[in-house]
Order: sequence, then structure tokens, then C-alpha cells
Amino acid sequence: MPQPLALSIDFGQGITDAWSAVARFIPKFLAFLAILIIGWVVAKVIAKVADRLLRKVGFERMAERSGVSNTLRDSKYDATGIICRILYYGIMLIALQLGFGVFGPNPVSTMINGIVSWIPKAIVACVIVVVAMAIARAVRDIVRGALGETSYGRVLATVAWGFIVALGVIAALGQAQIATAVTGPVLIAVLAAMAGILIVGVGGGLVNPMRERWERWLATAEAESGRAKDTLTAYQRGRADAAAGQPVTERQPGRARGTDTGDTQERGWGEDMPPGTGTGRDPM
Repeated sequence: MPQPLALSIDFGQGITDAWSAVARFIPKFLAFLAILIIGWVVAKVIAKVADRLLRKVGFERMAERSGVSNTLRDSKYDATGIICRILYYGIMLIALQLGFGVFGPNPVSTMINGIVSWIPKAIVACVIVVVAMAIARAVRDIVRGALGETSYGRVLATVAWGFIVALGVIAALGQAQIATAVTGPVLIAVLAAMAGILIVGVGGGLVNPMRERWERWLATAEAESGRAKDTLTAYQRGRADAAAGQPVTERQPGRARGTDTGDTQERGWGEDMPPGTGTGRDPM
């Protein structure tokens, strides 16, 4: 008949191991909390300093000129606030990284390391978008102001704005390493398509049709540019006359100031006219 096995459990050793684990964990947990508190304070201070510095150097004015502020009109934060919040959470993630590092290697620390290494790229990407939109808006205003009298000025300004914004967005996505497998080939495909159109279309089989179209476009552009130049010249002449305190010259030299014809159209009222002759109007 088999005898029952005697199970021996050392409760004292188990309690000792448990207390040893708790004794090792408590200092690490306190260090974790201390790192989080210090990181939170540092993040608040740096975010406030960055907000004041960015507003002082004119980053928010640049965002307003670029049109980003209009996009964020219904948002809780403006462009400067978004940058500062990203910086704040980045510093908090660094504090979390240091805090979890107290417990040794763990999956959470590995994940936070990847996020922390990506945050500077995200900040640079936001700055690239704002600067690109500011440059695009300035170019659009310049082109629209220079070619405002032409029929194609607004279209050309919009195309230039869209092209610069697209380049800025692609550059920002590449900096942030987002969808680089898509944006890179798309940019190469667009540039290759433009080069192919110029090489094959303009210099190949569409030479005659393109020549006719270019002649019409250039003739229209030359005529409209001439009208725009005349308008600008007349405007500048009027401003110069007004600044000199002289009467503004007539825009149509052959038009008479009065209702008479003949020499009175060239000489004006009462100019080199013999005494006693006139138009029947009292000069007084």
C-alpha cells in the first residue's frame, strides 16, 4: 500500500522573498514618481518660455500671413500653441522614458523611445508647413499684384501657390517620415510627367499646334501687359502730379476741356485768345 507524500512548504522563505521584492520596488516607484513630477514642472516651464519666445520672434504673425491661423480658427490652439503643446508632451514623454528606465528594460520604455525620437521631426515638419504656406501666400500676392490686369494672372498665382504648398507638404511628410513610400514616388512621377510633356509634347509631335497656341498666348499676354503698363504709368503720373501740387494731366490729350472745337481744343479755355472773344461765359 503506497504511503502519502508529505508536502513541505517553506512559508517563511516565501514571506521573506515577498518583502524583499516590495523593498526593492518601493524605492524604484518613488524614483519614478519623482522623475515624473520634475519632468512635469520642467515641461510646463519650457512650454511657457517657448510660447513667449515664438510670439516674440513673430512666428504667430508668420502663421497668420500663411493662412494657417484661418485653418485653426475653430481650434482650441493657434499655431504657436500647437508647437508648444507638442514640445510639452515631448518633454513629458522623455520624463516617462527616464521614469520607466528605473525599472530596467521593458516594452513600455522601448515604445516611448521610438515616440521621443520622432517628436523633433514632427516639430520641424510643422515649421516647414508654416514657412512653406507663408512663402506660397507671398508669391501668390506678388504674382497677383504684378499680373492683376491680365486674364491669366489669378490662375497663374493660384498655380504657383498650390505648387509651393505641395512641395512644403511633401517635404514635411518626408521630414516626419510619414508615407514616404507614397510621397516620394508621387513627387518623382509628377516631375517626370512634367518633363515628359515638355520634351515630347513641346519639342516633338505637337510642335505646330503648340507654336500656334504659344503665339496666341504671347500675343494676348503682350497686349494685356501693355494695357497693365499703361494703367500703372497713368497711376504713377497722377500720384507724381498730386505730390507736386499740380493739376492732373488729361489721360486723353486730344479731348477738349470745353465744348468748342478747333484751336480751343489744343489751347484750352482763354489761352492766347484775343480780348473780347470768349464763349459767352462769365469768367468770374
